[in-house]
Amino acid sequence: MSNSHVKSFPRPAAGSTQSFWRTQPDPLDNHHTTSDLPEETDILIIGGGYVGASAAYRLLAENPQNPTPGWCGHLRPDIYSATALFTERYGIEAAAEIVRFEISHLKIIEELVRKENIDCELTFTRSYDMYLDEDELKKVKAFYDSLVDQGLDFMDDVKYMSEAETRDKAHVRDAKGGFSFPTGHLWPYKLVAHLIRVAVSHGLNLQTNTPVSEIGESPNADGFWPVTTSRGVINARKIILATNAFTSALAPEYSKAIIPCKGICSQIAAAPDAPHQDLPGTYAIRSGPGAYIYQISRNDGSLIVGGASNLFRDDREEWYDNPDDGKLIKVAADYLDGYMQRTFIGWEDSKAEIKHIWAGVMGYSADSLPHVGSIPGKSGQFIAAGFNGHGMPVAFLSGKAVADMAQSSVAFEDTGLPRLYKTSLDRLEPVFDDIPG
Repeated sequence: MSNSHVKSFPRPAAGSTQSFWRTQPDPLDNHHTTSDLPEETDILIIGGGYVGASAAYRLLAENPQNPTPGWCGHLRPDIYSATALFTERYGIEAAAEIVRFEISHLKIIEELVRKENIDCELTFTRSYDMYLDEDELKKVKAFYDSLVDQGLDFMDDVKYMSEAETRDKAHVRDAKGGFSFPTGHLWPYKLVAHLIRVAVSHGLNLQTNTPVSEIGESPNADGFWPVTTSRGVINARKIILATNAFTSALAPEYSKAIIPCKGICSQIAAAPDAPHQDLPGTYAIRSGPGAYIYQISRNDGSLIVGGASNLFRDDREEWYDNPDDGKLIKVAADYLDGYMQRTFIGWEDSKAEIKHIWAGVMGYSADSLPHVGSIPGKSGQFIAAGFNGHGMPVAFLSGKAVADMAQSSVAFEDTGLPRLYKTSLDRLEPVFDDIPG
């Protein structure tokens, strides 16, 4: 693989905007378990985010075999929105697997946080999915009714809300109706850091700030894959790619399947002592097809607000195949200024303003489904990536699954993952092109 070829693939930007989630840095941000890289390792995890932390925790803290391996915060299952797309393409049985899988994360994360005593502000509440466009609401309501009519178990606590209810209970000014269902939210960085800390205490060799530039095209004579980093070469018998948006930098076969897409998020708060309405949960404010804002009401009274991709979708250079998170998307940043006053009843005089605003890079897949499993044609390499900005209710169990595949040769079909998540040679040449919207 030539150097010129490598440079054409996405890589993290040299600088980045400051995320609210990282305003309380963890000492593990700068940690080398050993001063030098090991020459070789049984399992190498590339990527220290949600998937990488989950995989490390599974390998070191949960699995008794113990080999040595080298975020928005919205824990919100998508119960019916993407389900309509997947039902149309693959049928209700396959689509329902995804819904149940996402819902299962709520209980599993609750148990994990309790077991490990993780201080990550895990909060369970309801999500309010609000529709400002009446035509879109009618289409979604028809699909909602069809799911209810089929007696699907996951619809039991999904409630339709009338226009009056969206105003009186959710306090959204222009909503025509909507839905509510159980959800959760947390501080993702604190969850990830804690899981990695537990794994380190069980023997994880953690090497932060050690970017990988290349994986050899084939294993050496001893069956190890040579991995080139900024601090030398490490040889790994198994590799887990937890690289999401940046996957094609190391696995170029995914260059059509997983695209780095830039988005924007913010922390907004009302002025001290200014009047404002308490908001009951988390939100998705949908102003039209493909146009929405996601929002978390934090326990400190501030809000996490992001999205608005419809405002810059036509300017593809701003976001599509763009890994530069060091620069904000101005049109979206401008829109978020004054968003609360425009959108919510009781916030008109809140003097709400942006406290933090940042850009982030997400891994979007061409078919709107994550890629999880054995990388085609590369024995011993595994992937969990392409979460479409929706990793919170997906990534934890996906990371555990690839850990089991790498360590114990568990087949994808035995992991409990939805069948549609399985990466494959066919999916590397996508039939669908969902990303441009």
